[in-house]
Amino acid sequence: MINQNRFLLLLALLSAFPPLSTDMYLPAIPLLQKAWHQPLAVVNLTLVGFFVSYCVSLLFYGPLSDRYGRRPLLLAGIGLFIVASLLCGLSTGIVGLIVFRVLQAAGAASAATLALAITKDIFKGHERARILAYMGVIMALAPMLAPVFGGWVLTWFSWRWVFVIQAVIAAIGWIGVLRMPETLKTPSANSVRETAGIYFELLANRRYLGFALMMSIIVVPHFAFIGGSADIYITRFGLSEQVFGYFFALNAMAIMAGSFACMRLLGLLGSQKLLTMGFAGILAGGAAMLTRWLPGPWGLALPMVVISFSFGLSRPPSNNLVLEQVDRHAGAASSLLIFIYFLLGAIAMWFIALDWADKIRIIGLLATISGGAMLVLWLLFAKRAKSLGNRGS
Repeated sequence: MINQNRFLLLLALLSAFPPLSTDMYLPAIPLLQKAWHQPLAVVNLTLVGFFVSYCVSLLFYGPLSDRYGRRPLLLAGIGLFIVASLLCGLSTGIVGLIVFRVLQAAGAASAATLALAITKDIFKGHERARILAYMGVIMALAPMLAPVFGGWVLTWFSWRWVFVIQAVIAAIGWIGVLRMPETLKTPSANSVRETAGIYFELLANRRYLGFALMMSIIVVPHFAFIGGSADIYITRFGLSEQVFGYFFALNAMAIMAGSFACMRLLGLLGSQKLLTMGFAGILAGGAAMLTRWLPGPWGLALPMVVISFSFGLSRPPSNNLVLEQVDRHAGAASSLLIFIYFLLGAIAMWFIALDWADKIRIIGLLATISGGAMLVLWLLFAKRAKSLGNRGS
């Protein structure tokens, strides 16, 4: 018998592997630039390389877990993450750190995608949307606390301890998975070659692919902020690593508040209205950032609060809507969805690392364009999306 509260905490921890792997490390980026005499575009490859490797690895974990089960793939992936995290902490140069971050991402990919697949194994329809919202609230603590904790570590210890702590947290998750029962009741009988065909089947599912692409556009300003925030707050505005952590935590708190609002409002308003509100909020936050109505760091922080709240509000129902478009191969469907999500995120992080004169304006433009595009597309397809979203309710 599964203890639901403990199970939700475990799923939230697994889903939080990407922010734990990145946000705790963000305050160290300007420090590594100076220590290793590297430009931001090079140091940011530790982020871009992480997410590219993460995206590619997702495509393997999902289908393999459909055949061999969620639990063994999770144990192997988290084990790789633990070893790679320790190797990151031992790195002596930027090339080694990039390589070990790529390995770390290959392990982290098992956690987030299979946590999403597990929700598909156990929960159905509206209940799954509610569980995803609960997970969103819990896992938002990771990006909220991680940069603050990372700033404290950098103040008292070396940046290497950031990766040691990541390894310890992952070890806790590994123990939780070891004690977890297998959730996949009917494994797939597909061979490895047939497994590759699953993705062609998903790509041929126009409803699934269309909604996956649409709902992933909104991650662009979010990841651009992640990739550029340390440079903006620490290098441009001269804030300390600890103060940067507090500003970043404000952004993460807004995501958690959005997920909590989604959880409370889902039954009252429904997915369609929440998605409309979320996309409109991203557009409004981007427009406010472009006006520069507040000077200094608050001119970035407060509009990002609006964008992040709207992101948290719209993400659970959008995930659920995409997964409702498939009746089988939940692991592969989850993998491909998160692949698209993080691939766009990696592109945004690379883009913001370029030598822009005003990165705040670039983030504002990305939010305005992505929020506006999604709002228009969603209003055009809202009637159809509502009927598809209610299919499993």
